[in-house]
Amino acid sequence: MAATSRRRRSVSTKRAGNGGSPTGHRLAKAATGIAGLDEITNGGLPRWRPTLLCGGAGCGKTLLALEFLVRGALEYDEPGIFVSFEETPDELVTNARSLGFDLDKLSARRRLLLDYVHLERNGLIETGEYDLEGLFVRLGHAIDTIGAKRVVLDTIERLFSGLSNTFALRSELDRLFQWLKAKRVTAIVTGERVGEQLTRHGLEEYVSDCVIVLDQRVVEQSATRRLRILKYRGSAHGGNEMPFLIDDHGISVLPITSLGLAHPASTAHLSTGIAGLDEMFGKKGYYRGNSVLVSGTAGTGKSSLASHFAEATCRRGERCLYLAFEESPDQITRNMRSIGLDLGHWMRRDLLRIHAQRPTALGLEAHLVAIHRLIDEWQPRVVVMDPVTNMISVGSEAEVKAMLARLIDFMKHRQITALFTSLTEGGGAAERTDLGVSSLMDVWMLVGNLEANGERNRAIQIVKARGMAHSNQVREFVMTDHGITLVDVSRRADGTVAIGSARGVQERLTRTGDLQPRRRPASK
Repeated sequence: MAATSRRRRSVSTKRAGNGGSPTGHRLAKAATGIAGLDEITNGGLPRWRPTLLCGGAGCGKTLLALEFLVRGALEYDEPGIFVSFEETPDELVTNARSLGFDLDKLSARRRLLLDYVHLERNGLIETGEYDLEGLFVRLGHAIDTIGAKRVVLDTIERLFSGLSNTFALRSELDRLFQWLKAKRVTAIVTGERVGEQLTRHGLEEYVSDCVIVLDQRVVEQSATRRLRILKYRGSAHGGNEMPFLIDDHGISVLPITSLGLAHPASTAHLSTGIAGLDEMFGKKGYYRGNSVLVSGTAGTGKSSLASHFAEATCRRGERCLYLAFEESPDQITRNMRSIGLDLGHWMRRDLLRIHAQRPTALGLEAHLVAIHRLIDEWQPRVVVMDPVTNMISVGSEAEVKAMLARLIDFMKHRQITALFTSLTEGGGAAERTDLGVSSLMDVWMLVGNLEANGERNRAIQIVKARGMAHSNQVREFVMTDHGITLVDVSRRADGTVAIGSARGVQERLTRTGDLQPRRRPASK
């Protein structure tokens, strides 16, 4: 069972497109089981070789190393040993619970061994030759006791803190790494990053076969963790910085190039939920799996259009996930009742879930991971994001666009139809979006207010619809007790379109046959 799981993971990471090893001899790898990390490493860490995991305080080194051991024990039948020079086993057990891992249970099953080596940095005095034989004996016994295949040493600075001779330090580092290779264990050694150096001593990266750099930075009061594969002997790997998240499910790395453009394209159609709008798409609606954008200024009916699509999804017996970034579920359901949509009915039947959260509650990467998990757990066929432009409060335009590109690729791969609403500012060009995401969308509809005769009337137009014939008209629509209704186009004798109350006058004139404006009698 474990071998089958590893084989399946290897195929999926190879397809991800980060560049694979040439045919022939391939470097043996140990899958980490950490979401996204195996993808950018093309299968995992180098098997039977040491990997250096370095970064500053609080960037997640210890937790990533712990998850590497836990996933190995649970998913790949590879017991592991965690040797800590800083934290006691009780502290490690407590910290791991925040990721949902029960280290005590794994220890009781002899799948994991936690060992604490106390080294007082200020009490170390350099005298005579430096010798690691004591550590080798202790670690070798632990490896033999549980048949360990994975080892973590956390952190390397404590082990060599009393050694100042650079030559001797490099020699002992090389000796330690060669010993780990000889024991045929896949090892992670953590190191503290200081200033411009990757580690305190600046030598560990040269004797490591793989170097992973973790970083935590704060931009616009929002903290973001990032990971980069700096070095990987004998293997191609992703070289870009990748955001990663630590939460109660563990660590998730978010590859920038994940999934890509290999998704299928369906020919099935889905109703928009509005009869008149379906007619504008040739009486068919959207393609399944399409990404749809509805943009417009405030008060133009974007959320109402989105709710119609959500309601139509539920009527088909399919699940819809509604991601709201401005209103609570109760407020949305109350507001939609005013136009005849009972979204609460579908929520009670578990066909509609409204997940409401302020964008500022999480960073962009956290939002992306949360959406992935909601989709994985509930398996919706339609996802609504209303409005996506609120994400600009937690990231730059480029970062938000990159996040949406990854999300769209993910949903297209799952054949999930997605509808995004986008708030645009008044006074600017109509055919633009504040995030510049229109190029990512298959369908783009523009809603707005037309001002005439002292009135503001809502109108909708289809800017683009890839692969579908669609109307080129600008159609007026009204909000009624029975939902949104697109009104018929009413033209005056001079060819102009009458809207609002002027349309009612024109329709009455058409019915009476009096299409010519009456002339006032000439004054005497």
